Amino acid sequence: MEIRVNPTRMELNRLRGRLQMATRGHKLLKDKRDELMRQFIELVKENKRLRESIEGKLADSFANFLLASAVMSSETLEEALMYPTASINVEVATKNIMSVRVPEITLVEAETASEHAVNYGFASTSAELDSSIETLAQVLPELMRLAALEKKVYLLADEIDKTRRRVNALEHVMIPELEATIKYIRMKLDENERSTLTRLMKIKDIVRKEA
Repeated sequence: MEIRVNPTRMELNRLRGRLQMATRGHKLLKDKRDELMRQFIELVKENKRLRESIEGKLADSFANFLLASAVMSSETLEEALMYPTASINVEVATKNIMSVRVPEITLVEAETASEHAVNYGFASTSAELDSSIETLAQVLPELMRLAALEKKVYLLADEIDKTRRRVNALEHVMIPELEATIKYIRMKLDENERSTLTRLMKIKDIVRKEA
C-alpha cells in the first residue's frame, strides 16, 4: 500500500487523534449494532407469534364464511354485508429505537360505532356468518399491530445492515490505514532523527579535528 503523507510530528499527532476517534466510534457502533440485533430478534419472535395467531383466526373466519356462503343465497349474503357497522380511526405515532423512528399504529373505534360487528337481522343469516364477522372484527387490531411490527422489523434490519457496514469499514479499512500511516510516519521520523544525529556527530568530529 502506497502511503502519501507529509511525515511530520504535526501530522502524526493529527492522525493519532483521528485514530482515537475512529476507535471510539468503532466501539460505539458495535454496541449499537449489538443492541439493535437484540431488539430485532425480540421483534421477530413477537412478529412470528402474532402472525401465527392471526393466521389461525383468519383461517377459522374464512372457513365459517365459506360455510355461510354454502347455506345462504348470494343476494342475502350481499345484503347482510352491504352496510358498514362501525367507524374506525387509525392513530399513527412514532417511537425511537436506537435512533430509528419506527411506527406505532393504534385503532380507535368511534363513539358512534356499534357494540357489535354485525348490523343485520339474524333471522335470514347463518351462525357461521356471524362468527366469521365477529372474528374478523376481533382480529383487525391485531392486523394493525402486525403491520407495525413488520415495518419495525424492516427498519431495524435496514439500520443493522448500515451499522454493520460502518463497523466493517472502520475495522477493516479506516483503522488499519490510520495505524499503517502512523507507523510509517514514526519510522520516517526515526530515520530523520538518526540522520540528523549522524550529521551532528560528523560535524562534531570535523570541529574537533580543526581545533
